[in-house]
Amino acid sequence: MTQQLTVQVQGFGEIQANAGERLVLALERGGVDVLHRCGGAARCTTCRVSFQEGEPDAMTAAEFDKLTEKGLLGQARLSCQIECAPGMSVTPLQTASSSGLEPGKAPAEQIEPDPVWTTRPGASTEG
Repeated sequence: MTQQLTVQVQGFGEIQANAGERLVLALERGGVDVLHRCGGAARCTTCRVSFQEGEPDAMTAAEFDKLTEKGLLGQARLSCQIECAPGMSVTPLQTASSSGLEPGKAPAEQIEPDPVWTTRPGASTEG
């Protein structure tokens, strides 16, 4: 049985998620119109969020590379590359309604591309 948890979403309240579920999918299912243009494959940064609490120390190499390329490393995370965990509190930084853009194709259930895990800069487990 999958563990149910609550994610606090700034401006939207609490949403229910499954432990290990992709954050981008949990946000959408919870009624948050988070923007995602590349289909959840870390090819863009439209699904970015900021964390108030519960930011995971783990980061995919694809997320690290894209955030570095766009100058967003340490400022935002990609919700398509994050698995839901207890204690998360996030702010979606782009929504379809605030941007006027249409989301891209629906992200897959599993993180794409196949995740190669690393530790985010500044994580409590780094070094």
